[in-house]
Amino acid sequence: MAFGSMNSSNRQAPMSEINVVPLVDVMLVLLVIFIITAPLLTHSVKVDLPKASSSPNITQPDHIEFALREDASLYWNGETTTVDQLAPRFTEAAQQNPNIELHIRADGRVDYEHVARVMSIAAKAGLVRIGFVTDPSKQ
Repeated sequence: MAFGSMNSSNRQAPMSEINVVPLVDVMLVLLVIFIITAPLLTHSVKVDLPKASSSPNITQPDHIEFALREDASLYWNGETTTVDQLAPRFTEAAQQNPNIELHIRADGRVDYEHVARVMSIAAKAGLVRIGFVTDPSKQ
């Protein structure tokens, strides 16, 4: 690098130019790095979120009311059932009406594992319209 000398006998003016080429090179390298890494930093998952409405949903008269209690007891339209009986009952209901709705009423303290198992059995049997029933008065 060239600097002006501090020798008082040789009165040259100090160099007043700034070399910006290295600065531009560094900035371009950083820009390329950020362009490459920016898409990798997004952790978003595309989810089709459910729509909520303040009016009650009008359900079909032909639907299945399925309840799960905290002790993992299962109820099909009010009558007690077991996990082994679910697959044939869901399959029969899906064959009778392919558009039948399954309304799941799960206790707030029931393990998610039990709810997921019921939903899996229903989906394998051909029921595609599965919904959760909630109490809107509780906050």
